[in-house]
Amino acid sequence: MTGAPTNGKVDFKKTLDTYRAARGEFRVVDVPDMQYLMIDGHGDPNTSPEFTAAVEALYPVAYKLKFASKRDLGRDYVVPPLEGLWWAENMESFTTARDKSRWDWTMMLFVPDWIGREEFAGAVDRAGAKNGPARLGDVRLETLTEGTCVQTLHVGSFDDETAVLERLHHEFVPGNGFRMAGKHHEIYFSDFRKIAPEKQRTILRQPVAR
Repeated sequence: MTGAPTNGKVDFKKTLDTYRAARGEFRVVDVPDMQYLMIDGHGDPNTSPEFTAAVEALYPVAYKLKFASKRDLGRDYVVPPLEGLWWAENMESFTTARDKSRWDWTMMLFVPDWIGREEFAGAVDRAGAKNGPARLGDVRLETLTEGTCVQTLHVGSFDDETAVLERLHHEFVPGNGFRMAGKHHEIYFSDFRKIAPEKQRTILRQPVAR
């Protein structure tokens, strides 16, 4: 799937077609099965301690996997960008009302396909050896199946996504013979702790079916 070389450092943002998107363009893409480090939660990501703890649990495992891959397998790579699946019992609270207290989410980091369960278990053990993150035990390795998706690049704050999502959900998807078939997916190319909101770059992805 990755087509990654066995030497040099792979940057999946540059090698994976699924990380390509353009601002102002809705692109239909067939996403292969991809494995991720995942952790679940609920509530407003801006104020929820649960969200902060989730992200803090993912990265130590991701970096332990990266270092083990380079050391033991001779395959080095850049840790991919943070991703998230987002949904709510009433999706209007996500796309229109933006009532973040009602949101459910799964935060994720992509893991290359040459890494397996054994490497994952070892990375978790090493991440927890000294002052491990509080939610380390909630991190899992799981394959995500999305299939056909529509995606676009959004530049700006997360709260400004609403207009783009309205066009995606109510114009492009039905207008091209699709229906929505999975959870809203975001890929964060910017570190939202360091980048001004108006400059944030985020892929917005929606799985669809005919």
